[in-house]
Amino acid sequence: MAITPKARLPIQQRAEQIASALPPLLVEAEHVATTVAQGVHGRRRVGQGETFWQFRRYESGDSPQSIDWRQSAKSDRVFVREMEWEAAQSVWIWRDTSASMAWSSSPELPEKRRRADILALALAVLLIRGGEFVTFLGSGIRPSNGKTTLERMAKIIDRGEQDSAGLPTVLPLPRFAQVVMISDFLSPIEEIEEVARGYASRGVKGHLLQILDPAEELLPYDGRTRFEGLEGEQSWLLSRVESVRAPYQQRFKAQREGLQSIAQRLSWGYSAHRSDHSPNTALLALYLAMTQDRGR
Repeated sequence: MAITPKARLPIQQRAEQIASALPPLLVEAEHVATTVAQGVHGRRRVGQGETFWQFRRYESGDSPQSIDWRQSAKSDRVFVREMEWEAAQSVWIWRDTSASMAWSSSPELPEKRRRADILALALAVLLIRGGEFVTFLGSGIRPSNGKTTLERMAKIIDRGEQDSAGLPTVLPLPRFAQVVMISDFLSPIEEIEEVARGYASRGVKGHLLQILDPAEELLPYDGRTRFEGLEGEQSWLLSRVESVRAPYQQRFKAQREGLQSIAQRLSWGYSAHRSDHSPNTALLALYLAMTQDRGR
């Protein structure tokens, strides 16, 4: 029996209600991830590993079968056994929320922070589909791999719960975990290396994804131009911007080479993405790089 347009209406309304309940950022990230996933095979693994890593308190969503009753009997709390596979096969994502990221050189371009948020969530979508455990670095939420995880991460972004200035603090992560840092990485190279080396020294693999506005790379302005700082810097007035374009681009090139050097020394990944390019390309390159690292 054919379904008439009138009969389909309640279903459509319900679908629209469900979609409207999702954070808009997550909807966009799901779209980007789905586009990229068309050419990527899943990496789901069987089993939860056999090597004990640590006890931790039981949380909502944990399987009752994971409860260790002997350990729980020693306390008034309930504990579960966390296995090394679960701890190690985890990805901790950090995206820069500093004021310099809330900028674009044109109304037609997304702000760098918006693009970072989209890529962070889209990466989480792909990883969770592949069976990985994911969380935001510094969120205090343990890595997990369910649909609720994505919604929780999207809400963290929408509510600005992790907004802070500067690079992330080096936190104790499980050995063989992975950390993904998404930023414009215009901070001093020494500070970036200190954070990256802090994680690498703990056996954590990492990836640096640099997001830039095209104007930051090209400095396309001419004539008299005033530059206003976004993080409390003094304004800078130039009578002829074109006169500093060449040395500026050399400095920019040195910053990028510095990031590449850090990644090479630590056996980390590095990639660059411009906000006037498709996020799909950046996401695919990052995901494949992580796949190769995990395979090795």
